[in-house]
Amino acid sequence: SILSEEEQRMAAQFAEQIDLTDSSMILQYGAGTQKKMADFSESALENVRTKDMGEVGNLLTGIVKELKSFDEEDSKGFLGIFKKQANKIQNLKTRYAKAETNINEICKVLEGHQVQLMKDIALLDKMYELNRTYFKELTMYIIAGKKKLKEVREGQLQVLLAKAQQSGLPEDAQAARDLDDMCQRFEKKIYDLELTRTISIQTAPQIRLVQNND
Repeated sequence: SILSEEEQRMAAQFAEQIDLTDSSMILQYGAGTQKKMADFSESALENVRTKDMGEVGNLLTGIVKELKSFDEEDSKGFLGIFKKQANKIQNLKTRYAKAETNINEICKVLEGHQVQLMKDIALLDKMYELNRTYFKELTMYIIAGKKKLKEVREGQLQVLLAKAQQSGLPEDAQAARDLDDMCQRFEKKIYDLELTRTISIQTAPQIRLVQNND
């Protein structure tokens, strides 16, 4: 359902060009997209692994601590009652200046993180679309491959099997076995493509998860 009508027509047309008697074609079928998907998923996972937001959390905690410490009483206990009012005011000013300086420094660092996160969010959007493109490419290979496999097994292979049974010649029997082997090999290749497509399906929510965290 993810494919447009035009893409479905392209897959059907592509199926006509598949030659199951060509072993090298079977080996290379969809390999390019598989390689791109493997490299892409690795880079996506690397992005997740290197995404350490601990520093931002620590900085935010630092702001809270500064504000809390500012709100606390300057002097606690019995002796604090007898402290001169002038000293209290001066001490309050000193603590305010210190808190303001610390918070300003923390905010500067946070603004830098914000800029980087905005860039990462935009990059993750592109990664999501690229993953979707690979998913569609793999789907087209799978659809075309299954269509061709069905046609060969119901058509050409049946003809060769009937011919071998009728003639009894070993070369006819071998020709039927060869084509059947090719079909089985191609079926395994399609299954391999489906596994790669599963990676693409699993990668999509991972990308969105990282983006939502950002």
